[in-house]
Amino acid sequence: MKLDRTIIKSLPLFDRMTDDELDRLLVPAQSRRVAIGETVFEQGEPAQNFFLLLHGRLKVTQVTADGQQIIVRMVHPGDLFGFAKALQRADYPGTAIAAVDSVTLCWPTDLWPNFVEHNPRLAVSAMETIGQRLEEAHVRIREMSTQEVERRVAHTVVRLAKKAGRPEPAGLRIDFPISRQDIAEMTGTTLHTVSRIFSAWEGKGLIEGGRQKLLVRDLVALEHLATAVVERKG
Repeated sequence: MKLDRTIIKSLPLFDRMTDDELDRLLVPAQSRRVAIGETVFEQGEPAQNFFLLLHGRLKVTQVTADGQQIIVRMVHPGDLFGFAKALQRADYPGTAIAAVDSVTLCWPTDLWPNFVEHNPRLAVSAMETIGQRLEEAHVRIREMSTQEVERRVAHTVVRLAKKAGRPEPAGLRIDFPISRQDIAEMTGTTLHTVSRIFSAWEGKGLIEGGRQKLLVRDLVALEHLATAVVERKG
């Protein structure tokens, strides 16, 4: 697949690069289309490449020691992912699956040291991504330890709406299919619980669900719900 420099340069990570700098960066890169449901890499697989998402959305899952599958993060356009070498790992800690038809760029893992040495902004982005992942992990642990389930679900839906919400007259449409099971895996709860919460929210006009992409009809109310439980307890 031929790389379109204008698309790549439109990403914040590359917008300050000169054409020559960008061309040098792209020489060893390979692009790949990933169909919905297809994996980019699997948990435990040798980390032979690191990646940048150009288009689409990916979900990264992990299977725990007791066999439970959880969604640990969503990958959005412009995100670096799969850079196991930066985490001092030889394998991928999770499985990356296309939530919609997607396009990735990949480089051989052996190029990572050279990649960050000659591209300071990309090195900073990678470090920021690692920091964000650690913060997200801490937030998830804190939420699951201290928050009621409805609040955790509200936080998750709000985060998705802000990161992947497309404005429509009726609200914000999360621009990739997200199932109730996905939300359950992201919040450490059950499908039954998420279905009960979503049904109640639909009745209040906060969201519109179904089999299509989730529509957040009242983001402000969900943000309030995400914090109001603690306020009532305090």
